[in-house]
Amino acid sequence: MIRPDGPRGAGEGTFVSMIQPVANGLRTDHPVPGLPFINDERLLLDNPDAIERTGRNQGEGLWGRADRLPGGGWVAFTTETKNRVFAWAVHQHPEHGRTVLLIRDRDLSGLHHEWMYGHNGFLYRHGGYWWDGADWYRPQQIVDRAYEGYVARPVAGAVTVTALDFLARPATSHIARVEKIADFTAAEGPLPHWREHLALWASHRKPASRPLDQCVVDIQAPELDPGHFVDRAGLAQIAELTPKDLPHPKYGRRDLPPPQAESDEGPRWSRPVARDWAEQYHRVHGPEKLLSATTRFGTDQPQGLVDDHNRLTTIIIDSLQDAAADGKRNRLFTRSSTPNHEEQAAHLAWWPAVAINDGTDGFIPIAAVRTTIVEAVLGGFARDVADSDAPTPALLGDIRGDVVHLIDWYIQREPRHTPALFGEICLDARMRFDLDPKDVGDLLRRSLNLDSTIDSRTLNALLDLALPPSAQSREG
Repeated sequence: MIRPDGPRGAGEGTFVSMIQPVANGLRTDHPVPGLPFINDERLLLDNPDAIERTGRNQGEGLWGRADRLPGGGWVAFTTETKNRVFAWAVHQHPEHGRTVLLIRDRDLSGLHHEWMYGHNGFLYRHGGYWWDGADWYRPQQIVDRAYEGYVARPVAGAVTVTALDFLARPATSHIARVEKIADFTAAEGPLPHWREHLALWASHRKPASRPLDQCVVDIQAPELDPGHFVDRAGLAQIAELTPKDLPHPKYGRRDLPPPQAESDEGPRWSRPVARDWAEQYHRVHGPEKLLSATTRFGTDQPQGLVDDHNRLTTIIIDSLQDAAADGKRNRLFTRSSTPNHEEQAAHLAWWPAVAINDGTDGFIPIAAVRTTIVEAVLGGFARDVADSDAPTPALLGDIRGDVVHLIDWYIQREPRHTPALFGEICLDARMRFDLDPKDVGDLLRRSLNLDSTIDSRTLNALLDLALPPSAQSREG
């Protein structure tokens, strides 16, 4: 589930590409390229509950888990008791067979969440490219709050590479072997001559095993040509940022897109993945940039806070000038200096303006304002739906001007939460009244253009960034 206050960096949650398997189980149907094969004969692969019991409640530091999948099949996990750094992960698909992976034990819960709730297939390659049994998609990065998930973007020209395809490649004289779990250590990089390891895996297949031409190994696509990958400088160029504005590669790696390759110089990304990341980055950071202004102190702050500060400054300037004109001594003045009313007023007004805009414990409960806005808009939808007798979708009337005024006030003080506000409205409208997010997005766009005080160019740029992808205007 997406955090209501929006994702960190470009996206939220643990990318599945961050969960790197370290080996294939020997009885997997879908080997991951470059990884060794481990003897998995101790696992009862037809019994998920037995896999769970291998580790669950068997001692400190051991764990196991098994769950049935909503569409059929199951997943099961267990810490490897003979080598507790690692855990086994098994995905049994009702149509496409089993995946058996050895992962690091610390990644057990993350992969469990991805397989159960990620809505991103069950096979992952090249840093999060995923296969749902029919098609390949790019790593999920674009948040769509109207559906509480990510947009699935298909890979152009994708070709599924099977074990049979892989084994058709020329052989080498390399001798492969099946690893044992007790003394296994994860390799630093992919195994050389991996085709020979795959051939050894194929030689262990039972007669009733899944045919090799149905065992998925990899994906090929024009965008996954390493010669077209971009480095950190290329990512910054695509995102229209300077390299220093990108998340730090050492401390902010999870805020960068999932890499498709690693080199001595750092991560490399396919151009479509970089473009998706750039789109989400600007959806997250764009509203705050659009609705910002410069304070009298030369710092950038939300437009609403700057407006409040300027208004308070003007009020205090007038008060100071009136007091000086009346001949009253102000304790802020010194006998040796002429009072600078504007500078004094700016400093006096700053913290009251901050207090008004502070959503934590300020004078105005910002979170309550947001809830009020959502319920006010949905209340209008409820009336429109109740007044509609036709079986077709209800005709939505414009949002009331006072509500638009309140939306204006909120987004100018909390611009970074604008996508979450619009996403919540679209999500609740879909769930409560079965309204198409596009219809809701069109209504928000129309009503704000009618009654918002924000200039139309800025407003439409904001809506392009902040409305969920599924709620973007049909007119583009």
